[in-house]
Amino acid sequence: MENSGSAKLSKMAMAARPAPYLDALNPPQREAVEALDGPVLVLAGAGTGKTRALTTRVAHLLNTGRAWPSQILAVTFTNKAAREMRQRVGELVGGAVEGMPWLGTFHALCVKILRAHAELVGLQSNFTILDTDDQIRLIRQLIQAANIDDKRWPARMLAGFIDRWKNRGLTPDKVPAAEAAQFANAGAELYAQYQQRLKTLNAVDFGDLLLHVTGIFQHHPDVLEKYQTRFRYILVDEYQDTNTVQYLWLRLLAQGHRNLCVVGDDDQSIYGWRGAEVGNILRFEKDFPGARVIRLEQNYRSTPHILAAADGVISRNGARLGKTLWTEADAGEKLRLIGHWDGEEEARWIGEEIEAMQQGTRGNPPVPADGIAILVRASFQMRAFEDRFLTIGLPYRVIGGPRFYERAEIRDAMAYFRVVTTPEDGLAFERIVNTPKRGLGEKAVQEINRKARDTGLPMLEAARALVAEGGLTARARKSLATVVADFDRWRAALKAGADHVRLAEQILDESGYTAMWKNDRSPDAPGRLENLKELVKALEGFENLQGFLEHVALVMENEQEDGAPKVSIMTLHAAKGLEFPAVFLPGWEDGLFPSQRSMDENGVKGLEEERRLAYVGITRAQEYCTISFAANRAMYGRWQSAIPSRFIDELPKEHVEVLTPPGLYGGGHGAAAPAGGMTTMPGIMRGSDLEERAARASVYNSPGWARMQARRQQYGVSQPREARNLVIDAEAVSRFATGDRVFHQKFGYGAIAAIEGDKLTVEFEKAGTKRVVASYVTAADEVPF
Repeated sequence: MENSGSAKLSKMAMAARPAPYLDALNPPQREAVEALDGPVLVLAGAGTGKTRALTTRVAHLLNTGRAWPSQILAVTFTNKAAREMRQRVGELVGGAVEGMPWLGTFHALCVKILRAHAELVGLQSNFTILDTDDQIRLIRQLIQAANIDDKRWPARMLAGFIDRWKNRGLTPDKVPAAEAAQFANAGAELYAQYQQRLKTLNAVDFGDLLLHVTGIFQHHPDVLEKYQTRFRYILVDEYQDTNTVQYLWLRLLAQGHRNLCVVGDDDQSIYGWRGAEVGNILRFEKDFPGARVIRLEQNYRSTPHILAAADGVISRNGARLGKTLWTEADAGEKLRLIGHWDGEEEARWIGEEIEAMQQGTRGNPPVPADGIAILVRASFQMRAFEDRFLTIGLPYRVIGGPRFYERAEIRDAMAYFRVVTTPEDGLAFERIVNTPKRGLGEKAVQEINRKARDTGLPMLEAARALVAEGGLTARARKSLATVVADFDRWRAALKAGADHVRLAEQILDESGYTAMWKNDRSPDAPGRLENLKELVKALEGFENLQGFLEHVALVMENEQEDGAPKVSIMTLHAAKGLEFPAVFLPGWEDGLFPSQRSMDENGVKGLEEERRLAYVGITRAQEYCTISFAANRAMYGRWQSAIPSRFIDELPKEHVEVLTPPGLYGGGHGAAAPAGGMTTMPGIMRGSDLEERAARASVYNSPGWARMQARRQQYGVSQPREARNLVIDAEAVSRFATGDRVFHQKFGYGAIAAIEGDKLTVEFEKAGTKRVVASYVTAADEVPF
């Protein structure tokens, strides 16, 4: 009895510790911290201080003596989040956090458990974790051993299937019959062989970490009970991003003490494409009867106008738990909406607006460059901004990935272009001689290098000599001969004055590079193809390939000193968890955002995830948020007339200031366009007053629009003819006559001196006489800027 009394007094003494950290919390946050027993769902809206609530809850558990550090399981999605949580808890309670061995990511925690019980799944405790390259290599061996064409059925495709099955907690024998026949009617069979091969190698991939541990818990109740007893309290961050196997792992562990607290926001579940199941958070109350739901709705980041705009969009989703964010901040600026003729004009205007913001505009204080972000739906949109910012000398950085011209597929394509324009460029030749795979491996490349050194020839010429001499193996020699012949043909076309844009398309197609990415079934392959299309589009603004390559070299040199403030450019997915005083959201056009691919593949579910992505984008802004769209986008040699995103219809008009120029979609003359002109583009209006206001607005703050208004009387400005149809082929048509005054994006204004097919000889006012393709000039009276 004495021992029992002593323990009780000890707990009382620990509970009596002061808790000043609670004073900084608002009432719902404090409720989330103090609700320690039973299942708890903390529904934390954007900018509501969820990290503070979560870390304070851990500190409170330790401070009140509810659990020892080693009895708390705290799970995050990233190592960065784990480090931040450890640091914050340490600041609140001191050194106790050092004794929290079970604070980390799902994978890090499962590695620890799996090494302790590896023998239960046929492994040794010193197993190896394969990286993606090793995984692909192993799968390719299995495909080839099964006599399956690995060009038609690439290893990356099967790796994607296996990863998705593992994310759903499916072992080879549990794969549904309808899916087992995927991948050459052998998907599940190859999956089983892959797992067996991993076991032989004493290896696992990342998907196995959770799959194996979940299997151990399911088939070995004694092991599960051990960890259920150990973890008195379980906390999970970003619960809306959990996949099925993570959900199963957590649910098995939580069946012990049932002291499970998950923090998340169903409105920010944007990773469905990589296995996240928003349903996990939506059905939490059903999975854990008696669960307490605490809503954090007071926002500490954004203004009321921004929050209201975000709420107007996300409230259209059917599958959500519901909450309404509010703030004590001043109303601030309304969200701004602006439309542009095309993506290039959009980039120009945003560049000018950023420069104005840095100086202080519209009576507002200056915003530094590192307080401004541009959030795009697709990475190919970055190119126009990078080019524009280089031109005006605006420092920028790309977050969450390489800059456009640093991406692997862009560097590969540029390497092809470099060899065509400069055959002596050995580094470029070496980069792509076996890309795509042509059977010219490391030994063949070494042999070409040796020949180049011995003879003093460039690598391309050394390759030609090797072929002539009968060097290399027969297969390698045949492949190399094809490569040399290809470059000879492309070089000849370049010298003959072939249109450089069409030549670039020809190079990428005939080399097999475009086909390589079309056949690649990995999740990032479609994005890489879009980037290649954007690269070809960028060529349109230059006279030749050499000029474009010089331009790119300048872009690559745009790295400023690390300490200099820079504008951030990133995708919406990469922006989650970040915040900026000023945010620009370009490209709000149906098909681009919401993504047509997402809607085609996942229907309503895909559309709702896209809407959550819009919500994430808007709520990144603290003070200023600008949404923009373009009436036309040039995609791979075609002008496509774009329809404003359906999400624009959903913005509450009382919280939006419209800056769009009148006549954007009309057929009249710019500002003079009649309201009825909008009907020339069917299907644009969907009952939204916002879009009507956008088309009729009499104010446009862009200097480009001011120039257009000034020139209207001089030349008579109208929408380009190409923009009046939904899709117009960019093939040249003879719509010009000798003497016509035209405008070229690079060379400016000039008069047509001669016409030969689709080629025009133009005497430009400043650039002199040039020969250009007709589809790249515009009649002077149609210039939209």
